[in-house]
Amino acid sequence: MDCGRGTPILELDDAHGNVYRCKHCRTHLALADDIVSKDFYCKDGKAYLFDKVVNVSVGEKEDRMMLTGMHTVSDIFCVRCAVILGWKYEVAFERTQKYKEGKFILSRDQLLGPE
Repeated sequence: MDCGRGTPILELDDAHGNVYRCKHCRTHLALADDIVSKDFYCKDGKAYLFDKVVNVSVGEKEDRMMLTGMHTVSDIFCVRCAVILGWKYEVAFERTQKYKEGKFILSRDQLLGPE
């Protein structure tokens, strides 16, 4: 399947009902098995930290001061409908936050899926 921008859309195996989707266009984004933590928050409320996501485009890197310190992050967008879904942690400046690097935050408010 194609999103209309020449980018192929990946379909995840949803045999067990464990796929998170964009709530606006239902594009597959991540598997429940790839959740690192459900104990995160963003401006819209609850958010989940994922090890892997699909069907997102990554925006420009920028430094942001967050509750846990300074991080370099990139907003992530649905490849089909272009809504902002969350962000990717590029660099964590605090040693205790390094585990976030390369991982993704998805706002629960932007998702359809398990629960």
